Amino acid sequence: MIQLQWQLWHPLHLAPKKPIGNFSRPLLSFLSPHTLLSCTNSKSSLSSKVSFKCFCHKTEKTHEASSQGFSVLAADAPWDHGSLWSTMAFYMFSLHIPLSFGGLSVVAHVLHEPILDPQIEAISLLGAQILELIAALVLLQSTAKPQYKFVDFFKANKVSKERSWLLASAVGFGFLFMLVFLTSFLADSVVGPKAANNPVLKEILISSNISKAACVLVYCIVTPVLEETVYRGFLLASISSTMKWQSAVLISSAIFSAAHLSGENSLQLFIIGCVLGCSYCWTGNLRSPILIHSLYNSMTLMITFLS
Repeated sequence: MIQLQWQLWHPLHLAPKKPIGNFSRPLLSFLSPHTLLSCTNSKSSLSSKVSFKCFCHKTEKTHEASSQGFSVLAADAPWDHGSLWSTMAFYMFSLHIPLSFGGLSVVAHVLHEPILDPQIEAISLLGAQILELIAALVLLQSTAKPQYKFVDFFKANKVSKERSWLLASAVGFGFLFMLVFLTSFLADSVVGPKAANNPVLKEILISSNISKAACVLVYCIVTPVLEETVYRGFLLASISSTMKWQSAVLISSAIFSAAHLSGENSLQLFIIGCVLGCSYCWTGNLRSPILIHSLYNSMTLMITFLS
């Protein structure tokens, strides 16, 4: 919108007796929305200086389209796409597999005990997961772009702040529970029923209160933070910047499932990864998938302990 303002200015506030200036061209030919015009004439019948000024102001109102899609993940990921897979491979083969699957064997070898006590096993598992979490965070920070700091990995953007991560967590957990129940029912119908609990985990849970506390810390706090930071905050956020978010969720969920090295639970792990990935895409906040992951593991621990 363009506003045109004319101002007649005289040093003594006296109006001139006759028009000032010679405008032989149409007035609009002098005006441009990008310029400020000033026309002056120094002669008058009172021998005083008269300044005749015209101002052209331009005010613009821009309306940005607020058509946000499902995913609010940033197009610019904190990590370069060229180093994405090398970083993921380093984490998988240098941190995840040695610590998550070989950590207890190392402890048993150091203690010269072929079979670990359940309490020692729980404490060792907690220590291995904490060590993996710290190492993973150091790895992600060292490979991130220079302008990104550690806190940026967990920071929500402006659009994601408009979406409730608590509501997304509640809906996501309910949807996840329904899908897991459905797939378990179908698997029992096709393959046959299997034990609902993990006998090794149950033995650890009932061994002592220290074992219970260690399991709660591992499965409800440390592991959700670790896995969601790596598979959603790093992997999903990085590949979603180069492809559609749906494809990125499927790929990251497949890698998440494969990383658990559990063939019989691969389908459920893939479904869990998809729900967690969709939650992260919609909220842009890691707290949502971390909470869903924690609630799911808490439910699993409770079922195992009570069964």
